[in-house]
Amino acid sequence: MIVQKKYAAIDIGSNAIRLLVSTITEKEGMETNFRKTSLVRVPIRLGADVFLKQNISENNQDRMIDAMHAFSLLMKAHGVEKYKACATSAMREAKNGDAVTDVIKDKTGIEIEIIDGTHEAAIIAATDLHALIQDDHNYLYVDVGGGSTEYTLYSNGESIASRSFKVGTVRLLNDLVENKTWREMEAWVKENTKGYEDISLIGSGGNINNIFKTSGKKDGKPLSLAYLKKYDELLNSYTYEERITELDLKNDRADVIIPASRIYLNSMKWAKANQIYVPKIGLADGIIKSLYHSN
Repeated sequence: MIVQKKYAAIDIGSNAIRLLVSTITEKEGMETNFRKTSLVRVPIRLGADVFLKQNISENNQDRMIDAMHAFSLLMKAHGVEKYKACATSAMREAKNGDAVTDVIKDKTGIEIEIIDGTHEAAIIAATDLHALIQDDHNYLYVDVGGGSTEYTLYSNGESIASRSFKVGTVRLLNDLVENKTWREMEAWVKENTKGYEDISLIGSGGNINNIFKTSGKKDGKPLSLAYLKKYDELLNSYTYEERITELDLKNDRADVIIPASRIYLNSMKWAKANQIYVPKIGLADGIIKSLYHSN
């Protein structure tokens, strides 16, 4: 007998907000299947408000309300039986973050949980990472968002250390990351990967997904450090407009991909990694898995 359920996840990030609807199929004697049914992304860029002015603007609050209305209707149309909405870096730093979540709940019925960096990293790690991580290998998992970067070191199939840093693409674009914070991040990676040989990176986030898609590599195959260096040089050789017209990047991707590439590239150098795996996972996927397992 086959049982199917539909769950949804709302990821409210510093660069964009996303609604993921997944169809979960259960059959006795078989592994549960999670299939992405729908993914909707709205580039509101809350971080540009918060990291500069510490508050979410009235305009962006209204845009969020409109998006949540739309998400609510989409979930109803898909027959979603359970959902969870999580907000990350921008919302947790906004002085009016809690007030905005109250307004959204009142106007749309969508309840938003503001989570910290550690919780965010744990939710993402609960995705399909286990399928990629081999017991006899070492990995540094790197998730780059608009407001923060999360690291987790894995060895022998176990999580060894994890840390969240306020270094994200929207912050870097607005020149809001101090050299001290960048050096702390570098020191943490070098210190925690010291003594581990043959480390591979695992990268997640919209920007590394885009770079991987451009490479034409088959799913499951890693990108080399040399490829990432070459692509980073290519990105930096174009203007913002040329990245849109020549590289076919979205308007809200063509700027943030530069600082994202810098973070991944430096993370590889600091960890002395020669390759990076790019599974198609993120916070929304982790939310769906946590909803399922909490049942």
